[in-house]
Amino acid sequence: MQVLQICHSYYPPFLDCARQYAALFHGSEHQVVTVYLTGEEDAEVARKTCSDKVIFLGYKSRQVRGLKLGAIAKLRQIIRDHHFAFCIAHRVKPTYVALLASKLPVISVHHNYNDYTRLSRRWFINFFKNRLLMLGVSDSVRDDLRRDLSTWPLEEIQTLYNRIDVEATKADMLGKTEARQFLGLPDSAWVIGNVGRLHHDKDQKTLIHAFHDALPKLPNNSLLVIMGAGPLELTLKALVASLDISGRVIFTGNIKDGRKYFKAFDVFALTSDREPFGMVLLEAMAAELPLICADCGGGAEVVRGVGTLFPFGDHHVLAQNIIDVYNSNSTTSSLLIEKLNSHFSDEAVRSNFWKIPWVSKFIHLTNKS
Repeated sequence: MQVLQICHSYYPPFLDCARQYAALFHGSEHQVVTVYLTGEEDAEVARKTCSDKVIFLGYKSRQVRGLKLGAIAKLRQIIRDHHFAFCIAHRVKPTYVALLASKLPVISVHHNYNDYTRLSRRWFINFFKNRLLMLGVSDSVRDDLRRDLSTWPLEEIQTLYNRIDVEATKADMLGKTEARQFLGLPDSAWVIGNVGRLHHDKDQKTLIHAFHDALPKLPNNSLLVIMGAGPLELTLKALVASLDISGRVIFTGNIKDGRKYFKAFDVFALTSDREPFGMVLLEAMAAELPLICADCGGGAEVVRGVGTLFPFGDHHVLAQNIIDVYNSNSTTSSLLIEKLNSHFSDEAVRSNFWKIPWVSKFIHLTNKS
């Protein structure tokens, strides 16, 4: 049997999303055919997708707006040439394409909030609800879907967490000394790491204020390293300058395969507002770093019970959390590693996927046919 997977693009983080869902079928009798609606053919992308077959439709983003008739026609031909049991579609546009191009059962995976806040979207998706399973990448996203699709049975809107190949992620990481050499960090520094777009949603402003407040009780060689780029870069750098800590805060910009260098940090802090999930947290867990995270969104679900949570936007509490982590000489707890493996590994989520009643039902129907 074959499974069709449709992705809008392969740009980060969606290449890894495609890999995650292809990995659900490793060791099974199912073959995965992944279709990227946009983006040119790329052999390295095909390799990292980890599917049995990868098809690049090659559209530009503007070409898959509106009714997406060209993509629908091409997908219909692909479906005629294969024997698909069901389809996995990531985000709203690929879900629309899958529903209009086929009569397949569709698993619609949602990676963000407010996908069905619009009435027109709810009308469309309700029309096809009899062959849809909605998956949120966290309970937070799942509950957002359930709020907007309030007439749906709860069992048809489920959570399937994002995950990583734990051993492959660990193997890809440089050791502490090598990672610090690459980032230009002193061996002796005590380093707080943050990774994400420089955007209001990521709230690095609160982290910078907290670091400034905590500095008098931290060692003289403490640094805050912010990895990422975005529209707030100049604003955040101006804030750092106004607090007179320019020598203590390092903006690295975007770094390709940034997770390779996570072991350069002594602690990892994520300050985002309603983070749908927070893949960087899993990578920080694989690097065996103590975690601090805002108590909201999917990020809190990852960290709860194995790290430190603080009220979103409260730089006073966050400053004390940073001081406490330093004073405790905190190392990664066995509970953190256990949670990574039991909740957020490929193996754990694969097992959970096959336990979803909707999946079992359609696999059973396909086997009978």
